[in-house]
Amino acid sequence: MEVYPRATEKSYFEQAKRTYIFVIPEEASKQAAKKAVEEQFGVTVTSIRVLTRKGKKTRFSKGKHAYPGTTYRRDRKFAYVTLKEGDKIKVFEEEEKSDKKDAKKSAKADKKSEKKGDKK
Repeated sequence: MEVYPRATEKSYFEQAKRTYIFVIPEEASKQAAKKAVEEQFGVTVTSIRVLTRKGKKTRFSKGKHAYPGTTYRRDRKFAYVTLKEGDKIKVFEEEEKSDKKDAKKSAKADKKSEKKGDKK
């Protein structure tokens, strides 16, 4: 069974509480999701919460004069996985990216200050 992490703002906030959010197949149970996360990422799961989010209703039309109808997007199932103290999953590489951006900004600021010093 393949599980993959959700990259949302809520996921970032939940990571502070050692909780990670994964999208799992609709037919998966809690036990199957727990086993898949433990095998895939090599961590110990202490608790798991599972929810199914119903698909939104969407409208469609088959042409200019056709009567529009409604359909539904597919349902999605999410697992909120809490890990054992000390375990982490490198889901988002945000820390490394921000370090690179900070380094670039500081380099630009240094160049600007050097140019200003040369002009005076």
